[in-house]
Amino acid sequence: MKKRIFFILVFAQCAGSVFAQSEAEFDSIYNRFQIEEVEVTARALNKDIIVPQTLKGEELQRLNALSVADALRYFSGVQLKDYGGVGGIKTINVRSMGSQHTAVYYNGIQLGNAQNGQVDLGRFSLDNMEEIQLFNGQKSDIFQSAREFGAAGNVYLTTRKPYFLPNEKVHVHAQMRCGSFALANPNVGIDVKLTDGLSLTLDAEYVYSDGKYPFRYRRVLPNGEVAYDTTAVRQNGDVNAVRAEIGLHHYYRTTGFWRVHAYNYYSERGVPGAIVNNVWKNGERLWDRNSFVQAQWQDEWFNRWSTRLLVKYANDYTHYQNYDIKLLPSNNEYLQQEAYLSFANKVQIFNWWDMSVAYDYQYNTLKRDEWVSGLTDQRFDRHSHWLSAATAFNVKEYLRLQASVLMTSISNQQSAISVQPKFTPGIFASFRPYPKIDLSLNAFYKQSYRYPTFNDLYYTDLGNANLRPELARQHSVEVAYRFSNDKRQTTNDFGYELSFSASYYYNRVTDKIIAYPKGQQFRWTMLNLGTVKINGVDAKADMSFYLPLRFVLRSRLGYTYQKAIDVTNPNDTYYGHQIPYIPWHSGSVVAELDWTSKRGDHYGFSYSFIYVGERYSQQENIIYNYVQPWYTHDLSIYGEWNVHPCRLKANIEINNLLGQDYEVIQNYPMPKQNVRCTLAVKY
Repeated sequence: MKKRIFFILVFAQCAGSVFAQSEAEFDSIYNRFQIEEVEVTARALNKDIIVPQTLKGEELQRLNALSVADALRYFSGVQLKDYGGVGGIKTINVRSMGSQHTAVYYNGIQLGNAQNGQVDLGRFSLDNMEEIQLFNGQKSDIFQSAREFGAAGNVYLTTRKPYFLPNEKVHVHAQMRCGSFALANPNVGIDVKLTDGLSLTLDAEYVYSDGKYPFRYRRVLPNGEVAYDTTAVRQNGDVNAVRAEIGLHHYYRTTGFWRVHAYNYYSERGVPGAIVNNVWKNGERLWDRNSFVQAQWQDEWFNRWSTRLLVKYANDYTHYQNYDIKLLPSNNEYLQQEAYLSFANKVQIFNWWDMSVAYDYQYNTLKRDEWVSGLTDQRFDRHSHWLSAATAFNVKEYLRLQASVLMTSISNQQSAISVQPKFTPGIFASFRPYPKIDLSLNAFYKQSYRYPTFNDLYYTDLGNANLRPELARQHSVEVAYRFSNDKRQTTNDFGYELSFSASYYYNRVTDKIIAYPKGQQFRWTMLNLGTVKINGVDAKADMSFYLPLRFVLRSRLGYTYQKAIDVTNPNDTYYGHQIPYIPWHSGSVVAELDWTSKRGDHYGFSYSFIYVGERYSQQENIIYNYVQPWYTHDLSIYGEWNVHPCRLKANIEINNLLGQDYEVIQNYPMPKQNVRCTLAVKY
């Protein structure tokens, strides 16, 4: 902790010197608002055994993105399933492992969904988000909950924390966003300093969109003949959603803190369905209520022993209705409840050796009422236990080693299969050959275990009670390099920072469970593929150039190559074929030019490009299942001004600038060119 305080003080002193020399004319209002944006972003890459992908601060807020799902598109190795529009369901898939192998954490505690194992990232707004991180494998810190050792990839969402200058008690922010498809999205938040160590945050927003956007409906037969080519307007894609959050943050002494966070989200939306056989409108409706309360307590004892306690209760309600006679009529209600407890301890045996032990328990229950099918008041229960042990070694500045083992035990009386406790190990290493050069060579091997969800097992019409659990084996090697030449003394000096990383990975998944929509978007077909081999390369680069006259040019590049093939049975017609919806090539580019005036006003221009290559919608890679590549160009222009005693911000976004017709999921057309405008004020 003393080291941490020392480095914070050094950073603050350095930052103060730079601002004093380059911008002595900045007024006090600007300095007051800037304190909320100060973050130590120059973390050395060798601090993480596996380098995470990170979006934070202003870079996160200036992306052409409305939700967390939109922002995650810019990460390498990520495939986003997007069914279109503001209200479309959005799930993430990392390195072709499947969305259930990617755990999503909200302020340090995992978001759960025992019903289908998927988290709809479209319901988490960026307006209240401070940082998004993606780790392949797991975090480099062994001080974590047992459950965190179990996922193949982890996404961490961290909401905004309050910062106060001396004599400040209250911060208020309000924002209004409007745009195409009748989008209306107001947001308001308040931070209150209750005592020196205790603060309160509140944040709420409303989202409305009619979801009506034009699209082109075109299909070409295998012989090249055009089967149909017309234009239409997307129907039944409306959404009404309300989100409200409240948090208490308390820091005491220099080692301890506790947080309590409550979250509630309610939405009513149409489910537009697939465009097939000239069907332009579907009659499916979906009501969601997601609520949870979670708490975290952490402290340090004798400078060597750390303890963390996490608790959570979640209550989720879903109502799905469909009276479309062309599909299976349904009027279903689902109620999920979750209780979660985690207790973790870490001890520093020597300065170079740490050990940790953690235990997690989770209880899930799902109650299902199916009025149309006549199967009412069905209930499923699950008890899950995780026990982890981990150790970490630091050999001076050259070598870091970590090893962990996780025991997973799941009991479910309704299951048709017997599951014994499963042990999954992980080994991580980072080698830094030259201490004075920020170059690191990283590698890991890890096993991950995934049990079928309630939907996988128990859907009356489409579930598969004989599904086998998945076992994934990950192998990854990575090289990461960072260089900084930022020696600016005045605003006319030049400086730059560069970082680059590239990784090769090989994953093997046994009894892989896949799910894809069949008929209705809310319902899925589940099956075990058997064995899937995944080979891939991720490459990413971040560059910042500090130019004369207070200009800053930033760019982020990402590229992914993946070959994910089914190798279950050589007699299958799809043996060796790419699995559904995994492109061979994908990538993104983000570039931002920012200028700061002497009084602290900001003006900027941002451009982003996303490309997803060819892929197939079914197991057989035949021309009938072929899905064309797609790409989008997005632009935004923004400005920030000091207007005493507030700070104003305005932003205009143009998404899909060229108006390309494309589909992320076949027969679910995405919006063409659309515009969003945002006006925000901080006090």
